[in-house]
Amino acid sequence: MSNILLIGGTGLISTPMTRQLLACGHAVTHLNRGKKGTTPARVAQIVADRQQFAAFEATIAASGAWDCVIDMCCFEPAEADSCVRAFRGRTKQFVFCSTVDVYARPTKKFPITEDEPLGGVSVYGKKKVVCEQTMTAAHARGDFAVTVIRPVHTYHDGGGIHNATLNNAAVLGRLQRGLPVIMQGDGQSLWCAVHAEDCAAAFVGATGNPNALGRAYHTGGALMTWETKHRTVCEVFGWPAPTFVHIPTDLLFAAWPERGRISAENFSFNNVFDNTAAERDLGFRYTISWRQGCERMKPVFLSTPGKIADPATDPMYDRVLAAWTKHTGAMTEELAAK
Repeated sequence: MSNILLIGGTGLISTPMTRQLLACGHAVTHLNRGKKGTTPARVAQIVADRQQFAAFEATIAASGAWDCVIDMCCFEPAEADSCVRAFRGRTKQFVFCSTVDVYARPTKKFPITEDEPLGGVSVYGKKKVVCEQTMTAAHARGDFAVTVIRPVHTYHDGGGIHNATLNNAAVLGRLQRGLPVIMQGDGQSLWCAVHAEDCAAAFVGATGNPNALGRAYHTGGALMTWETKHRTVCEVFGWPAPTFVHIPTDLLFAAWPERGRISAENFSFNNVFDNTAAERDLGFRYTISWRQGCERMKPVFLSTPGKIADPATDPMYDRVLAAWTKHTGAMTEELAAK
């Protein structure tokens, strides 16, 4: 049995991870602000705000030693620096939750392996790169042994149906009603999604695992095009076959930057990751297909208020569609003129 400190504990991945760690016989403590969710039975809790660095580090100093620390919510470089100060010499292993968004894009080869160049495109990805570098430097100095896990898009039974503009509830309302939906590019870029239960198992497999020290791993899941992703949702939920309006990603970003950015920085790239290392060292497997995941999400989405919204709540969406139709029609007419 290992004594494990889980920074977070009530989030998307850390909730099933807690159950799995307990099932393996580990002693688990959550460190969080105590404002989200409920600490499960058999789990101890330390209430602290990691962004209050001095107080956080003092709390860790008073907490004693840990066999393993798993950090699920480090997003800022300053938070990574604080963790190194707090846990230097106080843990045997530090498991850092990163993201596949750390890779430089466009990718030079597929599938993407863990040794591909880092760089990131989004602000989120770039910050995670710096956090990873801080952790690997701590490992090299001998402050503690580090394992990095880079999840792909992770969803759970209560959510994770992304689309080109990220207004998920209103877009689901459009799909439910058979209304046109925006598709970035031609909709054929490859996307990867993994259920939180499968992703969590990789973290559990890394805990206390000597083969995982000093290593980084992917936790990739179901591979599909964006069109297939949407079609599967509609098939499982019993909705009409989707009607896609294909808008070039760079135009979508230029015209609607606050909503098109995610497609330009992430969704437009092929997300194909090599899981060989995680399968070999951590025993990782993805066992829940996207269709099975949709079947699990269906009763939650259809019974929970707010999961599916009236498309009228997003009037800008129809403005974008109307502008695209107007101007592409004008272009077609101009080029067709004799």
